[in-house]
Amino acid sequence: MQLPVVYQKAKEQVFKIWTTLQPLLTVHVGLASSAKALIILEQCGKNKGYQEMDACGFHPEGGCCMLGGPQKIESTINMKTVWKNISVEGMDVTFSRDAGRYICDYTYYTSLYYGSGRAAFIHVPPLSSVVTADVLGKALQTIILEMLKQCEGE
Repeated sequence: MQLPVVYQKAKEQVFKIWTTLQPLLTVHVGLASSAKALIILEQCGKNKGYQEMDACGFHPEGGCCMLGGPQKIESTINMKTVWKNISVEGMDVTFSRDAGRYICDYTYYTSLYYGSGRAAFIHVPPLSSVVTADVLGKALQTIILEMLKQCEGE
């Protein structure tokens, strides 16, 4: 499902994912246009600091995802473990504790909130001659399969 670059609409779609599909885990993938051949595994989402305008010229009230929500929410998936346990051909993988304060982080926090931490976020580079759709698809498959190992028994 492709989410719009609009805070409120992204929040509504994430809410629908959790209430209608009730997944074990939701994995979000966002574009990190500055990354050339780097995949970034995000560990947590932040609730405040969203001042940048979205595609419709709006930002959340008070620059906040969820009024009264926790300052940050950690994923139940240990991204550092995922990072250590995988090898992706042709691309570097790292992990981060700061997904930025725009639609990606906003979506991630919202999903962590509605899913009680059972969400993951992966920043990917734009497609290029080095990062082809095939290479990126295989990398995401490897990463998600490793994430699912942490979900076993749930």
